[in-house]
Amino acid sequence: VQLVESGGGMVQPGGSLRLSCEASGFDFSHYDMSWVRQAPGKGPEWVSRINSGGGNTYYADSVKGRFTISRDNSNNTLYLQMNGLKPEDTALYYCARAPIAAGPYGDFWGQGTQVTVSS
Repeated sequence: VQLVESGGGMVQPGGSLRLSCEASGFDFSHYDMSWVRQAPGKGPEWVSRINSGGGNTYYADSVKGRFTISRDNSNNTLYLQMNGLKPEDTALYYCARAPIAAGPYGDFWGQGTQVTVSS
């Protein structure tokens, strides 16, 4: 299993970023996927989840209405569109393979991509 995130960076409050996660080594189209983030000095926080077909999505209250999760099963890629970014969104963002039995944090994570929101 390999998950490679990209798209992070530094952005001003109110800005936008689009994270990508390229998956390989497993049948991507058969797995639910999640985004999880971890801020410095804090534990991991579940951000969003999408089912295997992409038709059902779920969000943490902290990002609802600002973030959109999506996937392209033909290209084995997971996305997270982040709009209206706030300083409290600063964290290392991980994509996670998230079969139902593994819970929202999943069973495999990528290496993460850093998102910093600061003026």
